[in-house]
Amino acid sequence: MTSRERLLLALDGKAPDRLPVTTHDMMQSYLNTYQGGIDDQEFFRRFGFDPVLWVDAIKPDEKQQLAPPSSRMLVTCEEWKVSIKEIENQQYDTNQYTIITPKGNLTAIVQSNDYTSWLVETLIKEKRDIDIIMQYAPFYKADITSINKKAEAYGDQGIIRGTIPSFEIFGQPGCWQDLACLYGIDKLIYEVFDDPEWVHTILDFLRARKLHYIHSLAGAAFDIIELGGGDASTTVISPDIFDNFVAPYDSVLIEAANNIQQNIVYHTCGGMMPILENIVEMGPKAIETLTPPGMGGDVNLYEAKRRVGDKVCLIGGFDQGYYFTKATPTETYNAVKDAFNAAGKNGGFIISPSDHFFEAKDELLEAFTEAAKSCLYY
Repeated sequence: MTSRERLLLALDGKAPDRLPVTTHDMMQSYLNTYQGGIDDQEFFRRFGFDPVLWVDAIKPDEKQQLAPPSSRMLVTCEEWKVSIKEIENQQYDTNQYTIITPKGNLTAIVQSNDYTSWLVETLIKEKRDIDIIMQYAPFYKADITSINKKAEAYGDQGIIRGTIPSFEIFGQPGCWQDLACLYGIDKLIYEVFDDPEWVHTILDFLRARKLHYIHSLAGAAFDIIELGGGDASTTVISPDIFDNFVAPYDSVLIEAANNIQQNIVYHTCGGMMPILENIVEMGPKAIETLTPPGMGGDVNLYEAKRRVGDKVCLIGGFDQGYYFTKATPTETYNAVKDAFNAAGKNGGFIISPSDHFFEAKDELLEAFTEAAKSCLYY
């Protein structure tokens, strides 16, 4: 059975020949520091993972264009121009983004190191800033030709994975999660209680932009598309906020994707157990990252499988913080076996680190994949 066949069967909730083993988006800092600068596909081959190819390809609507650097997926138009200025003499690489519109400018500052990027200054500073965003922010759609060309070249090596685009400059795929990046999660939680109408207004707009993209996805050769983000986990917000400000928006996106045969994986890196059923009710094909307590989450794989494992594929569930860096190979091997026993019954489980990892010992990666390959269904 090929890796592609194996992963697709698991996504369908079925049992392939053995437990599929993969990982989330690879961190280039890890590949540079520990693997001599190889790319993610070479990493998959080197350690025996079932490969995934991430493909992001958007294109502007009429009278819009991609602004340099196009890798940041910045869409511009005459009334929404983006400029980038490097701020020197900072501890970290620091860039100020300015969005220029007829009714004023919006700015955000992003810092980066070898491992990640983060916001220093959010784009929305005053609530009235949403008026500018809602009037001028351009929409975008999928570049189907580019997506399908890359998928065809990849063949049966693995699956093709994409993401619902986040807001310009810095964001997350889900509506609530995107707004948390635009405004700041702490302030956003206050506004849920102080001005819920304002929160719903901007969430409506963000959903409309994402829907526009999803409606353009018909015929795209994606196998799974990521939605969600960590700011909707129950280590950040309550189940009540999830039900009122997350699910009503992301569930519409999932339904629209399902209607054109595009499958969604809902990504919640953090607490999930109090909202497992709530996430599944939104209609995704799969859920991740099933973060265990050792990585700051709360997921018990056995309970997750018992409660929702017959309705969605489960992806993740592995404590890479310990088992990729501190454990013995035997401990890592046995931890995979334990995960398989907890969540692998009847299929529908893909073992994976619970999100990114920034360091790992080769012998523990080998134990991780070797153990998965020994977890047989027939």
